[in-house]
Amino acid sequence: MPELSIVIPAYNEENRLGRALERIRSFFAARHTRGEQIEILIVDDGSTDGTARIAQDWMRVMPSVRLISNDRNRGKGYSVRRGMLEARGRVALFTDADLSSPIEELQKLLAALEAGNDVAIGSRALDRSLISVHQSVFREMAGILYNALVRLLTGLPFHDTQCGFKAFVRAPSQIVFEQQRIERFGFDPEILFLAKHHGLRTAEVPVRWAHDPATKVHVFRDSLLMFGDLVRIRWNSFLGRYPKERPAAQKADAA
Repeated sequence: MPELSIVIPAYNEENRLGRALERIRSFFAARHTRGEQIEILIVDDGSTDGTARIAQDWMRVMPSVRLISNDRNRGKGYSVRRGMLEARGRVALFTDADLSSPIEELQKLLAALEAGNDVAIGSRALDRSLISVHQSVFREMAGILYNALVRLLTGLPFHDTQCGFKAFVRAPSQIVFEQQRIERFGFDPEILFLAKHHGLRTAEVPVRWAHDPATKVHVFRDSLLMFGDLVRIRWNSFLGRYPKERPAAQKADAA
């Protein structure tokens, strides 16, 4: 079993995926980490470009790379969920294909897990001096407003739920991804809500971050959808769709 799984959701990422994998390989080579200690799961979310081909090319170079292909475009949340459920590492990290938080920041998340937390999430809001390339003022203000709504509607204490750089001790966190229902960009508050619901200790960690103008988040359309997803989280909770105990069949599968 590998020590670390890295899950990369990828939709039409042929221009960024190769660079990300090269940076990840260089980082672990510098740490003298043997290949069998990590696995990299690329979840191709129905891409129409050369994303799958690039992943397959890297599988020949790095045996630790695995390609998982969705049958069609399902959304970032679905892809993260699928990758995290197929991960085998003791710790599982998901990160964006642009590595807007550099892979070197992983060490901060691992330190938070070693301190006794079950979940460690990267945050842009705790120390904005670590942001090297900012979003537009409008995007930043929209993000601040959204996270205020997250705290109001879900009771979560975090200042940045949307940074795509999160690590989980895999075994206790499996139930989070088994119960995750939101499949697009609004999934982050849901998995953090589920982590809290199931008593997992979560640390918010300031990380370096740089905005990539090629982001696929549409500020107007996706903001409305993500607000609707916050309401869905409360509704799902009210309806008992996040039970504290796994069904017996799921317990057997997880054993």
